[in-house]
Amino acid sequence: MAEAASSVIGDSLDIERVMQMIPHRYPFLMIDRVVDIVAGASAVGVKTVSVNEPYFQGHFPQRPVMPGVLIIEAMAQSAAVLVVYSLGPESEGKLVYFISIDEARFRKPVVPGDTLYVHVNKRHRRGNVWKFDSEAKVDGRVVAEATITAMIVDE
Repeated sequence: MAEAASSVIGDSLDIERVMQMIPHRYPFLMIDRVVDIVAGASAVGVKTVSVNEPYFQGHFPQRPVMPGVLIIEAMAQSAAVLVVYSLGPESEGKLVYFISIDEARFRKPVVPGDTLYVHVNKRHRRGNVWKFDSEAKVDGRVVAEATITAMIVDE
């Protein structure tokens, strides 16, 4: 029975659905879609890293590397989509704010041509505060990891 449960794949959300759920827009929308999302549990945000990203003009022109803070932002956006998805349509458009980022580690540079898979797993929730374990992967290898705490707010 446990084997069958582990093979279940969650829903997928395209870019239009992601933009209905969180307020971020280009050039600060750091995920292109969300795959394998399971309400109240986990999600995988996907970012196809293009050489045309605006931050590559200055980070670094001779050797473009995706800034680590933007990888963390992709983690936060993936987590925000999971929060909104978990709470249902009435929470769409609400803001999900960072509260803290802990134990952030960067293992390998992310460069143009990479596809970043951002895995977020809910550690726990207390009221409107959520805590997530996150890993960013390229080609199955961990490139960054962090623990993220966020809060959804009514505004």
